[in-house]
Amino acid sequence: MTNLSSRYPDPAIVALDPRFEKLVLPLAAIEKLAGGCRWAEGPVWFGDGRYLLWSDVPNDRIMRWDEVSGQVHAYREGSNYANGNTRDRQGRLISCEHLGRRVTRTEHDGRITVLADSFNGKRLNSPNDVVVKSDGSIWFTDPPFGIVGYYQGEKALQELPACVYRIDPDSSQVTMVTDSVNGPNGLAFSPDEKKLYVIESRARPRNILVFDVAPDGKALQGQRVLFGADDGTPDGFRVDVHGNLWCGWGMGTQELDGVRVFSPEGDLLGKIALPERCANLCFGGKHRNRLFMASCTSIYSLYVNTQGIAGG
Repeated sequence: MTNLSSRYPDPAIVALDPRFEKLVLPLAAIEKLAGGCRWAEGPVWFGDGRYLLWSDVPNDRIMRWDEVSGQVHAYREGSNYANGNTRDRQGRLISCEHLGRRVTRTEHDGRITVLADSFNGKRLNSPNDVVVKSDGSIWFTDPPFGIVGYYQGEKALQELPACVYRIDPDSSQVTMVTDSVNGPNGLAFSPDEKKLYVIESRARPRNILVFDVAPDGKALQGQRVLFGADDGTPDGFRVDVHGNLWCGWGMGTQELDGVRVFSPEGDLLGKIALPERCANLCFGGKHRNRLFMASCTSIYSLYVNTQGIAGG
């Protein structure tokens, strides 16, 4: 574990709005926890074991960092090019697999259960990111990124349009909740679960869209743009208990690499500069106040003055 800065406050943490100052800590600095990946994605925190898992997609593995020892090793070699990960409300690992073109659950005894691999008789594309709602339903995006070549999966025929899906917790039925997002990528619920945010990664510029969740909690309505990313490249993101969006960012120029933080209204509050583009992130630690950032080849962390919501 290495601090990127020897100064407090860390100059890489920049407030662009006074509201951001309440979300960060003057005596906390960005730390590098791990390196050696090709494309780090899908971080997920296991508080009961005090460890972080994340996907190293092109290397076809899921990695593990232990908070107590600081050691890093492969949790799963041969991950089916897993990308996004989260935990369900029973603490089980939920993964989006590019190669398997499926969403899976790792049971407590290590067995793997397939939750979704098709829709209307056609194979999914390459599930990308996933979140779990408080009712136990699983929501995931399904762009074709893992089947367009041989780096993050294997080239294959796209059978379905890129959509966002929901897996029912009782019937296990897969339903399509929207097909109107151009390249759906990261997704996250607001703290009250009345809104779902989705990255539109094939728009130019990329957008973060916001939908209203229908009163029954099973459908979406009222699509609109929360904000456009201009030259930035938002990818994965998570939401804190105040409704702020912490977004992985970068690509293009070095000044864009890191994390951008937005208010629920879409105002840019601040940024966290990193040496690499941040693909995805999650909150963890004992109080869900430690931000873990999966950034190209490395994993970084930062203690913050807020907490992530459950289910991300």
